[in-house]
Amino acid sequence: MIIGIPKEIKDNEYRVAMTPGGVHMLRAAGHTVLVETNAGAGSGFSDEEYARAGAKILPAAAEVWEQAEMIMKVKEPRPQEYGFLRPGLLLFTYLHLAAEEELTRELLKREVIGVAYETVELDDGRLPLLTPMSEVAGRMAVQVGAHYLEKAHGGRGKLLGGVPGVRPADVVVIGGGTVGTNAAKMALGMGAHVTIIEKNIDRLRYLEDVLHGNLTTLASNPLNVAHAVSVADLVIGAVLIHGARAPRIVTREMVSQMKAGSVIVDVAIDQGGCVETSHPTTHSNPTYLVDGVVHYGVTNMPGAVPRTSTYALSNATLPYALQLANLGFAEAVRRNRALARGVNTYQGKITYAAVAQTFGMDDTPLEQLVAPTA
Repeated sequence: MIIGIPKEIKDNEYRVAMTPGGVHMLRAAGHTVLVETNAGAGSGFSDEEYARAGAKILPAAAEVWEQAEMIMKVKEPRPQEYGFLRPGLLLFTYLHLAAEEELTRELLKREVIGVAYETVELDDGRLPLLTPMSEVAGRMAVQVGAHYLEKAHGGRGKLLGGVPGVRPADVVVIGGGTVGTNAAKMALGMGAHVTIIEKNIDRLRYLEDVLHGNLTTLASNPLNVAHAVSVADLVIGAVLIHGARAPRIVTREMVSQMKAGSVIVDVAIDQGGCVETSHPTTHSNPTYLVDGVVHYGVTNMPGAVPRTSTYALSNATLPYALQLANLGFAEAVRRNRALARGVNTYQGKITYAAVAQTFGMDDTPLEQLVAPTA
């Protein structure tokens, strides 16, 4: 198979879909790998490293997209890339279609095979290609929140851990999954008082067992959320519903009751955000104020630490990329149920129910489109 790796063009997105080591593995399996020049520069990988790994370096994105049978990316295609989409192209990347109606319709119109990293799901419900970036984003959320709590950056001027004789900051984490757990670890490690709000009581029991420090756990309901948010210095939105739009857990009214200079980092913004006042921002213009509360809604947070993120992502995606390339799309999804769950669009149809429901459209189960092996 011919696999293309274009340079990412989203604002301040420095990750790349595959490391030179990953390219070497694809080449060893007999595949052709096309890499756009400087695609890995932001992550510290030179064209020479990719060439030594066996990649063919191409000077323009158009050449990569046009020649490749499978495109591997990090972020969803941007509008300026829509013209590269074509029938039968296999696109393997983060798509987050529940928050991207325009892109969804483009993929359908152009009959692209869209396989989303974030919906590849194991039988036990784990999301192996989303997990590494959720770990990065959860840890970054605390760093970002601590930064914007500084007075010079619009915050209340509070140190997360306080000092002897001075109260630490109150950090509220909404959601106890991968993002929330990693955020809580970081905040507790910095000495903050952390409250985790989660609807799954068994998950809260587990978190109380494994996390240590100044921790409170609360069952998720509107009253608990409203009270916790009202006293918080930093709120981290970490809610995820697989492939669907994030529910609005923190309302406009709750935000209005927060203290001026407090900070919201909505990591769920990729899926539409779990805070009613959140909207997507960029690394170039990351924050805005609502009722004196600093909002941070960057949709590609791990892009700010590309070296770490690229290695983590490439480690996770490579085995699935090899299956797609070695077996071809149809046979790969027949054999691997986790990979089949990652398919969002195929032959002009939505195959992921949560995305279809978000936009009031019909979904077609993938098994109706990809016939089983005779």
